[in-house]
Amino acid sequence: MNETTSYLAGSDPILADATFLKIGKGLEAGPTGDASNIVRTMLDHIAREGEVAVQEYARSLDNWGAEIVVPRLKVEKAVGLVSEDLKQAICYAHENIRKFAEAQRASTMDFETEIRPGLIAGQKQIPVSAAGCYVPGGRYAHIASALMTITTARAAGVPQVIACSPPRPGRGIPPEILFAMDLAGADIILNLGGVQGVAAMAQGLFGCTPADILVGPGNQFVAEAKRQLFGPVGIDMFAGPTDSLVIADDSADPLTVAWDLAGQAEHGYNSPVWLVTDSRVLAEEVLRLVPECITELPLPNGEQAKLAWEALGEVILCETREHMAAVADHYAPEHLHVQAEDLAWWKSRLSAYGSLFLGANTTVAFGDKASGPNHVLPTSRAARYTGGLSVHKFLKTVTWQQVDEGAVGALAQATAAISRAEGMEGHARTADIRMAQR
Repeated sequence: MNETTSYLAGSDPILADATFLKIGKGLEAGPTGDASNIVRTMLDHIAREGEVAVQEYARSLDNWGAEIVVPRLKVEKAVGLVSEDLKQAICYAHENIRKFAEAQRASTMDFETEIRPGLIAGQKQIPVSAAGCYVPGGRYAHIASALMTITTARAAGVPQVIACSPPRPGRGIPPEILFAMDLAGADIILNLGGVQGVAAMAQGLFGCTPADILVGPGNQFVAEAKRQLFGPVGIDMFAGPTDSLVIADDSADPLTVAWDLAGQAEHGYNSPVWLVTDSRVLAEEVLRLVPECITELPLPNGEQAKLAWEALGEVILCETREHMAAVADHYAPEHLHVQAEDLAWWKSRLSAYGSLFLGANTTVAFGDKASGPNHVLPTSRAARYTGGLSVHKFLKTVTWQQVDEGAVGALAQATAAISRAEGMEGHARTADIRMAQR
């Protein structure tokens, strides 16, 4: 029995019998109210002043006073500034992501069915008219995020895809991100980050079609802007810090497991990583190795990973593989990596994750960068009820129906009866008149 309780445990009985060899205490609550107020003020200002306000924020927050819309000539020039090795890697990843997204699109079908003689109904898949794709900047150059969002929108059939990313002072969007955005199929690229970038795409500023949906990861201000804009504009999901859970049995290699945990902790101080295992020997060796792996990372990556591991990292010892699976489902991680025997059993049993990585060869980093399935995934246990970004997010599944003469009588009688039982006489009359006209 535990002497301490995980910050994610609550009173869940699934975790009551687990042994925590390392426990995550959680982070101190941040000033979320401040972020909410700041974003609301910025969005209100941009709603009133439009492009002028966006340019003000670009100058003050990104130190960018040059063009907002990236000229075609600059996009073409970026191709020559990216090394051939990197271009080949980006093209390889893009092809994988495109193929997977196209397969998703092909799996989503229009259909029609005759429910009863003369009563025909169906569904159609209609792409949104415009999508706004946010590509993070900041500490890392998120090449893969450009591919994941823009490519998927294109595969869904979205007519106009707008992308934005924070410009570097005096330089603009880095060439490798511009190359990836263009390769993926962005129609318009904006030198904008943060709240101003999200708002510009939502409002259709700088010659863009107003976005019907906003997608892509970002910092707390980007996430809050998407949250506040949601309703009039669709969003992919409410995103929090990335997280990753490894399930490992005694067949796993401790050093590989340790590096997989350390590598995901690199995302940032608030990115939890968890190990669930039924092997105490493995668990104790991983506990010894993770800090060593983290010390090998360059700064500031190593410092971020150390903070995440110390505050949020957990190692959980279970008795059986069924208990391991139940614990993983409780955590509902964004990334779930199984390094254990009988992968078919795990694939069938596990039910709450953003994306599943099966086998020791299948590191989460493959999915983050190049393997094909999308890396924009549900965080903060949202995998209990939703999946990640896919072509489906860019499609409206709409329905249609048509009633021929042979179906009118029975349908009108049932409709009138239900309507009157509900007290909706007007609805009943619209059915009555169809019966009277027969």
